[in-house]
Amino acid sequence: MSDMVENKQIILKEYICQGYAKESDMVTQVSKMSLKVPHGSHGIVVKNLYLSCDPFMRSRMTNSESNFVEAFTPGQPITGYGVAKVLDSGTPNLKKDDLVWGMTGWEEYSLITDTDGLFKIEHTDVPLSYYTGLLGMHGMTAYAGFYEVAAPKKGDYVFVSAAAGAVGQLVGQFAKLLGCYVVGSAGSKEKVDLLKDKFGFDEAFNYKEEEDLAAALKRYFPDGIDVYFENVGGKMLDAVLVNLRLHGRVAVCGMISQYNLEKPEGIHNLMHAFKKRARLEGFIVFDYYHLYPKFLELVLPYIKEGKINYLEDTVEGLESAPAALIGLFSGRNVGKQVVVVARE
Repeated sequence: MSDMVENKQIILKEYICQGYAKESDMVTQVSKMSLKVPHGSHGIVVKNLYLSCDPFMRSRMTNSESNFVEAFTPGQPITGYGVAKVLDSGTPNLKKDDLVWGMTGWEEYSLITDTDGLFKIEHTDVPLSYYTGLLGMHGMTAYAGFYEVAAPKKGDYVFVSAAAGAVGQLVGQFAKLLGCYVVGSAGSKEKVDLLKDKFGFDEAFNYKEEEDLAAALKRYFPDGIDVYFENVGGKMLDAVLVNLRLHGRVAVCGMISQYNLEKPEGIHNLMHAFKKRARLEGFIVFDYYHLYPKFLELVLPYIKEGKINYLEDTVEGLESAPAALIGLFSGRNVGKQVVVVARE
């Protein structure tokens, strides 16, 4: 019996120099691949089950020295975070039928030659799709940025931008569980309602309806902001700087408003950082993966006790992935954007 199978893939046609990515920048192709690991390889062959759509993937479509992760290769499958099942293994740490999360291809089957960045899934009494977000990179990002970088204290005033997204919704809930006052911003009434009704934020507002963001933040934080979890950048960051309290902290996670701009917007209110003795610290989740066991110890009980809610926006089929990815930049998704390639 042949080990060769047809393998549907999502390919990047060519690098995007500027502007928004389009669905037409990606194409679907079918190739052949073996379900056996090449002789002598320490890699694994996996069947991809769930894929994650993430804003940082836009920067990987441009071959720029400013990228913090390697650019995609035109003509090759896009790569991103996902959940997969091991079909064949050349590494002792992973066996056939093990489940893993980490970097994989946007394709039905992948040969992963570098397994150092993969995490074996030990807890399967929660939805597997959670490992594309809540129990994967996004959960670790929220955990590291909030607890390790922002150094929160009970009673802090916390603001989260892009708060209905995969990371923001978790940061807000972590803050509430710690005993903080939490406000989030989002881009629609539906998302604002979710923040208050499902995720337990104290307040939330639609930034698209605010002519003056600094005034809006002053309205919700009359005494100022202790912690800002930064997902947006640009005008929102400028408005926060004006409203920081003394010794405020800004955990810089991402700047989705800037990813598609040819020339990023400038920041005009940085002077407030030294006036307020504030700390702005950027971070990359890769630097905190050694804390993953500690993260699971905190989060798994919260999930099982119903203390954390998590919302996924799911689309079916690999061919739906390009539209799902592009939709992130117009706020089309509500919750963590997940692509179901196959169900276990």
